[in-house]
Amino acid sequence: MKVVVQKCLNASVLIDNREKRSIDKGYVVLLGIRVDDNESDIDYIVKKVKNLRIFEDENYKLNLSIDDVSGSILLISQFTLYGDTRKGNRPSFVDAMKGEEAEKLYNKFISKLKETNIPFKTGEFGTDMKVSLVNDGPTTIIIDSKEK
Repeated sequence: MKVVVQKCLNASVLIDNREKRSIDKGYVVLLGIRVDDNESDIDYIVKKVKNLRIFEDENYKLNLSIDDVSGSILLISQFTLYGDTRKGNRPSFVDAMKGEEAEKLYNKFISKLKETNIPFKTGEFGTDMKVSLVNDGPTTIIIDSKEK
């Protein structure tokens, strides 16, 4: 499981050009699910995201968590995080978990995220989405559960 965490001042997602969901200060979390991921990968990633300290303290050091700043999360499913471009120019997505199975893990991820009590909104699995954000810093962190 891989996430790209982007610290933001605000962010929104437009789903199928009809429904907009937005947050203020917090994270945009792009979530990629790999073919061999399971619930232990979810636990690892959720814990890392919750405890990640990338907000500035009074000394301008990245030392505060999303809880410390009362931030929110915008969670977006993103199978293209597992695009492999080592051969040719068209990415291969063989490492990305497919359809129904990936959606089940995505929903389990949402359930685990609820347990953190961090306010969050989500995109919609498997739909066309337009994500906008004001990246603060810019600060972008990649976390991969296979690299623990």
